Amino acid sequence: MAAAGSESLRVGFVGAGRMAEAIAQGLIRAGKVEAEQVLASAPTDKNLCHFRALGCQTTHSNQEVLQNCSLIIFATKPQVLPGVLAEVAPVVTTEHIVVSVAAGISLSSLEELLPPKTRVLRVSPNLPCIVQEGAMVMARGHHAGNDDAKLLQNLLEACGQCIEVPESYVDIHTGLSGSGVAFVCTFSEALAEGAIKMGMPSDLAHRIAAQTLLGTAKMLQQEGKHPAQLRTDVLTPAGTTIHGLHALEQGGLRAATMSAVEAATCRAKELSKK
Repeated sequence: MAAAGSESLRVGFVGAGRMAEAIAQGLIRAGKVEAEQVLASAPTDKNLCHFRALGCQTTHSNQEVLQNCSLIIFATKPQVLPGVLAEVAPVVTTEHIVVSVAAGISLSSLEELLPPKTRVLRVSPNLPCIVQEGAMVMARGHHAGNDDAKLLQNLLEACGQCIEVPESYVDIHTGLSGSGVAFVCTFSEALAEGAIKMGMPSDLAHRIAAQTLLGTAKMLQQEGKHPAQLRTDVLTPAGTTIHGLHALEQGGLRAATMSAVEAATCRAKELSKK
């Protein structure tokens, strides 16, 4: 098995769903890992076919992934992960770096399910990893060192931003950014439908709405302004924008969005207690 951090590092995925595919595709597109150095496992070929299309190796054996890779990303559903960890625990060694992207499964729970001194890290990704624009946070367990964290961060930055945080922020990130992708899509859809209502063709309205979100996000990142300042820059007295913002406030957009992040975060915390 290749040593972590070497040029011949092999990355394994246990679980081959959409998030695993997004991360694998980001790593391969960025040239961080060669496709043939990626090995993914899943019970059926339903999702493995996507990995094979990327040029990755696949298997139905979770233990085989551990036996052939040094950095393992567990991307199963949260309710399935404890059973999967129990299955692979006999072949986990101190050479492995174990990474979980399962929402709501704490580092302490992961460490309890694995052999003593296992190097464990927890990552909260989001779907834009697939276009290398993900927003990710990571937290390390008791036995994961600086080199382990740097290696993982370097890999995941191929998929977007990856920031190390205290574990207490991970569930909040799930609500803000993991679930936030769906919240933003809902807003984009509503934005376009407003234009459709006013007579614009659907395809054009959705293209412009998506580009408006992209351009606004880039301005927020590149100019470093608070969103309130950028919003103020768009306003003119008695203009179109303040009338539209008044309608949004009447509809409760701000409170509804805050409540959505809160609800998703609370659900993530509920999962972590099970």
